[in-house]
Amino acid sequence: MENNTSLQQQLLEAGVHFGHLKKKWNPKMLPYIFAEKKGIHIIDLNKTVESLQESAAAMKAIARSGKKIMFVATKKQAKEIVMESAKRVNMPFVTERWLGGMLTNFNTVRKSVKKMQSIEKMLNDGSAESLTKKEKLTLSRDRDKMEKVLGGIAQISRIPAALFMVDIGHEHIALAEAKRLNINTFGMVDTNCDPNKVDFAIPSNDDATKSIAIIVNYITAAIAEGLAERQADKDEETTEDSEETAEAKASRFENKAGEGDDRGRIARGTSAPKRRVPGPGAGGRKPAGK
Repeated sequence: MENNTSLQQQLLEAGVHFGHLKKKWNPKMLPYIFAEKKGIHIIDLNKTVESLQESAAAMKAIARSGKKIMFVATKKQAKEIVMESAKRVNMPFVTERWLGGMLTNFNTVRKSVKKMQSIEKMLNDGSAESLTKKEKLTLSRDRDKMEKVLGGIAQISRIPAALFMVDIGHEHIALAEAKRLNINTFGMVDTNCDPNKVDFAIPSNDDATKSIAIIVNYITAAIAEGLAERQADKDEETTEDSEETAEAKASRFENKAGEGDDRGRIARGTSAPKRRVPGPGAGGRKPAGK
């Protein structure tokens, strides 16, 4: 309980409880609103703590299973925070512009990523040396443009398992695509949005930098924990495998040694087979005089 209280205190200090003006509210946010103060809705931080912990636990489980969570935040005040956090846990992110079809038309987007990577390779390995100065400059510009938009998703080869958005109203295209593909959705939801649009809604102020930072950092820490546990499981499996291999080798050697002893015993105890002398009535000659 103390932990929850201190988390609540941190959220309060970061201004997570400040919602939008009353006239901008979405009635579906009613269960998450604590009060109204000077025309501004105040979010119930008890609900925020519950939702945040539930979302963090779900994301930790996804990370532990080895799947990817894509961070989406194209709002100016959220870009930097989200980019740094996603990089810290090696997760894909979109912070510049959401390209329509980034999920629903994933194969085409992958082609653009490959094109970007091949330009990068050309510029780095010297194969662009034969080009004119103007052509090289054009290539560099194309690469920079693509890097800005696609850089955060360059390392993923398949659609992510979940999407985390800072403002679900602002990222409505990303949300719609995730819904079409049945991808798990998590989002910071302010008093002007519909919390039912995402699978995991975190009622919070999605405009203030401090508020965004505290929520994103909390979630990133949970993902990092999930990844660490996954690595620990892998290490444990590797140790068990190597122990099993060692045991298997030892038993193989024992079997071989046993086989060698048996062969030695047979070799030492073998003598030339005795010739059988056929007796009377067994194909031999009868003794004379009978």
